[in-house]
Amino acid sequence: MSEKFTIEHINDPGFFVTGLSVRTINQDGQSQKDIGDLWTRFTAGNLTAEINGKLSDDIYCVYTDYESDHTGWYTAVLGCRVDSPGNVSDGFFAALMPAGKYRVYKPQGKFPESVSNTWKQIWQTAADRKYSADFDQYKAGAKSFEETEVDVYLAVV
Repeated sequence: MSEKFTIEHINDPGFFVTGLSVRTINQDGQSQKDIGDLWTRFTAGNLTAEINGKLSDDIYCVYTDYESDHTGWYTAVLGCRVDSPGNVSDGFFAALMPAGKYRVYKPQGKFPESVSNTWKQIWQTAADRKYSADFDQYKAGAKSFEETEVDVYLAVV
């Protein structure tokens, strides 16, 4: 798989994502199970409608609070970008996406396997990761599940 990415700066003070969270690890398929369960809970409960201060219908999956590197524990938050972390609904978690430099990947191929394959590639090749907070942006408005447009943002030094 060839790498397809650009470098972007988030120059505002950063932004917040509010949603469901889980502490997970990329060992033995654990993160795929845990994050898959988050998606099931999030979509089955139509939880986007319950997020206060939501700025759009795009869904974000944030990876933060890294214990070490991609082999250690981290927190995944699945939700929406919000105007303020002070307006968090009960049962939800707010995560900060800090300002900084991000490498943006454009997953190629069939969704959702394309996102999983992109992260596997990142784990093997991205030596300049910051391990501050990374995220996937799932853009609203896809005609079908398989046509979901995703950008993967990786915090880099």
